[in-house]
Amino acid sequence: MARRLLSSRAYADLFGVPTDSEALIRHYLLSGDDIDLIRTRRRAENHLGFAVHICLLRYPGLGWSEGIMPPDELIAWLAEQLQIDACSLGEYAVRRNTRHEHHALAMRHLGLSPFGSEHVQQAEDIATRAAFATDHGVKIVETLIADLRKHRLALPSVDTLERLALKGRARARREAAAALFDALSLEQRDHLQALLVNDPSVGQTRLTWLRGFPHSTSPASMAALLDRLKYLRSLNLPPDLGQGLHPDRLLKFAREGAVAPVSLLNDFGERRRIATLAAQMADLSVTITDATIAMFERLTGQLFSRSRNHQEEVWRMGKTRVGKLMQLFGASIDAMARAQDLGQDPFAALDADVGWDTLLGKRDEIASFGELATSDPLSLAAERYAYMRKFAPAFLEAFQFNATDAGDDLKDAIALLRDQNRTGKRKLPDDLPMPFAAKHWPSLIVQGGQPQRRVYETAIVSTLRDRLRAGDVWVDGSREYRRFDSYLMPRDTAETVMRDAGFETDPDAWLADRRSMLAKRLDQVDRALKRNALIGVRIERGRLKITPHDAVTPPAAVRLERAIDAVMPRIRITELLWEVNAQTGFLDAFTDLRSGKQHDEPAAVLATILAGATNLGLERMAHASSRVSHAQLTWAQTWYLRPETFADALGRIVDAHHGLPFARHWGAAEHSSSDGQFFSANRGSGLINAKYGPDPGLKIYSFLSGQYGSFHSSVIGATAGEAPFVLDGLLGNPASFDPLVHYTDTGGVSDHVFALFHLLGMTFAPRLRDFPDRRLACFGGAKAWPTLSPLIGKPINEEVTRQHWGDVMRLAASIRDKSLKPSEILRKLGAYRQQNRLYLALGEIGRIERTLFMLDWIENADLRMECHAGLNKGEARHSLARAVFAHSQGRIHDRSDAAQQKRAMALNLVIAAITFWNTIYMDKAASHLAQASPLYDAKLLPHTSPLGWEHVILSGDFDWHSGTADRKIARPLNIRPARDWET
Repeated sequence: MARRLLSSRAYADLFGVPTDSEALIRHYLLSGDDIDLIRTRRRAENHLGFAVHICLLRYPGLGWSEGIMPPDELIAWLAEQLQIDACSLGEYAVRRNTRHEHHALAMRHLGLSPFGSEHVQQAEDIATRAAFATDHGVKIVETLIADLRKHRLALPSVDTLERLALKGRARARREAAAALFDALSLEQRDHLQALLVNDPSVGQTRLTWLRGFPHSTSPASMAALLDRLKYLRSLNLPPDLGQGLHPDRLLKFAREGAVAPVSLLNDFGERRRIATLAAQMADLSVTITDATIAMFERLTGQLFSRSRNHQEEVWRMGKTRVGKLMQLFGASIDAMARAQDLGQDPFAALDADVGWDTLLGKRDEIASFGELATSDPLSLAAERYAYMRKFAPAFLEAFQFNATDAGDDLKDAIALLRDQNRTGKRKLPDDLPMPFAAKHWPSLIVQGGQPQRRVYETAIVSTLRDRLRAGDVWVDGSREYRRFDSYLMPRDTAETVMRDAGFETDPDAWLADRRSMLAKRLDQVDRALKRNALIGVRIERGRLKITPHDAVTPPAAVRLERAIDAVMPRIRITELLWEVNAQTGFLDAFTDLRSGKQHDEPAAVLATILAGATNLGLERMAHASSRVSHAQLTWAQTWYLRPETFADALGRIVDAHHGLPFARHWGAAEHSSSDGQFFSANRGSGLINAKYGPDPGLKIYSFLSGQYGSFHSSVIGATAGEAPFVLDGLLGNPASFDPLVHYTDTGGVSDHVFALFHLLGMTFAPRLRDFPDRRLACFGGAKAWPTLSPLIGKPINEEVTRQHWGDVMRLAASIRDKSLKPSEILRKLGAYRQQNRLYLALGEIGRIERTLFMLDWIENADLRMECHAGLNKGEARHSLARAVFAHSQGRIHDRSDAAQQKRAMALNLVIAAITFWNTIYMDKAASHLAQASPLYDAKLLPHTSPLGWEHVILSGDFDWHSGTADRKIARPLNIRPARDWET
């Protein structure tokens, strides 16, 4: 029967009878009372049958349904406990009176009551309460099951449970909509209804205008954002809108409103329509507030970056002139020096050899280059004052900035600038507030006893940006720019969380342990280096030298991999996706945002995913596909493809991949790696990073398990450091494995990441290319380790760690609890480090952990080899990503963060699907070669990779209805009489 709410996988998870030994012991271990009661029956089949009734009423709770025979594994396990021979229950199953009698007796034995009509309302109430927090059908059913069990009720049929969950969800939606509707005045409802009417002043409905806020970085975009923010404030929605509702229920309304077209919203009932619009406007107000502040950040950053770039460009263009000036200056010195040696007049010699007029003529040019070379970044940024005035005054006027008492100077300075802007005053008062971390800025601002307006205003705008990024200044109504403390868990709760995780929460005890461990490791490595006993490691002239590793893939493995590739079946990407879905059920994860149902036409979902993964786009995918329309793809993109559905689908594929026996050849899944990959983008969609050339772009930061499971990806800026994002993918891992050791390249390294890995109980093992430039740390002086002393930097600051240990615990617990995104807090901590002592404390912890890792790296050649091999897996994934993401020359056109992220998730899902399919057929290919080819050697299989794509047809016309969705038979290998791969 087609399920109304639960997918086949969810049904199996909730109501399937487990067959593995561990689950059988956990769920179906009979007690002494059970066995005594069972033995009151006669005959072995009655013993077994009665035991089955007891067990299935306990778990999963539905009892033994007629016409369904329990698994043989369960019967064998019960027979073993009852010390009888396992026998067939075929005859027992047809004796209805016996079955009914045993069922009733088992109910009484377990203290259960049957679920009847009198319990329906109670169950619906339970489902409604659960649905106030979530729309996820499985979670509602799980809550319903748990509550019925708590009330000692036998579960009704699955069909009844689904109906109750659907009723509860519908009722929760109605009641939540009514609560939002009733909280609004008639005038507020009218204003919300007017959002759906075309407004001539913007040439579209106000709702469409509000949703379409700009993402490109420019003063015009800032003005457009502020216009939208002003309009949202004019709606005058209650500040406590949705109070009393679960935040997830309010978010559900907002998310529906964000994607529903105007025509669909007009079809809603009045209460649901107004409630949806109200929730969306509240959420949009927060979103646009954050977007406006982020725009201010980027624009202010441009003041400095463009000024610096202009300085570098002028210097680069003028370097020939600078060279000639230096030659002139050198000739002048030489002429005067010779005259001095000969007792002649130096100035006369200068005039004769160089020419006094020539030298004077270069005075202005020399002064200009000297000023350019020594200009302070603030002074250079102030030269772009006119550009800053296009966005800064309006931004300062639009928000009320909050700060602690230490930020009063900055608030006073902002108030002063607001007053100057409102009144048109140009002259600044003499007693200016100077809230600057840079001590020399006041001297740049006050010149000749007069404050310079351009420099002062630029300095205030820059300081505000830094404080907003750090959380030292915050804005009410913002999600991303809150007060720093609001991100962290309360201290008492945090210490409980950390203790429960097995972490030492006493700072003195932790420091004592690390002091002892670090001293021991420094002793060991110092002695080994002194004896020259470490492979490939030596110290030369106070610098550490580590011999690079040779390639770890033997030539024979390359030949074997080619042989495997040659016999892999040829397959179209459409067929591959269908076959992977048949084995993993990943399409069941893509459910409708409103109803939670799967798509009636799953081909539309697959086509939409592939359109994103290949960078083809929806319109061209519709033209290239048979029997799939552009409207279907747009609908699937809007209502079915979301971060949580992508994560669920990806988790299913990666878990299935890790379950394949052949995947074990590639190592432990728990040894993961991550790396960033650059993709070109349009201007406005990305940023220029000179490392990748002159074109703008962005990076997709992807994560790979040790068995090539591509389990996470996220979009980051082209100029962003990778280190803050390393932990995001590990904590956001949708698969069931837990990464224990993680490899990154140098870009993913910082002391703060080392600290957080330690605090979260994971091992960080980066490849440190600039290893000689990173100093070891120690407690106290370095004299105890004479061989290592040239590599040891300043001692650990124990006091700063002790003072801020409580905040360190709060930070770690918040991240461990997943209530805080690691990259978000690390960027805030790094934004204004001079003021943030937690940043310093975390850095000291990281220095300790990095030193311990560096000592392991020096001492352990196998660790260096493992890290190198782990990162090579990520490089292979990059090649496959390039091959899949081939359309539009691999250039990303999306401007919004959400659209870019959705494209990255689609690409990652298709990569995971190809990897899974390849692993299945590599197993078959290897088995064939083991019988047919002298190239086969099982020891070489760890050097192969499931990331090949030569046999996968990635482009062309896409036939989504070729019958592959129902294919049950494995594909034959591509075995040809002439096996050119053997040569």
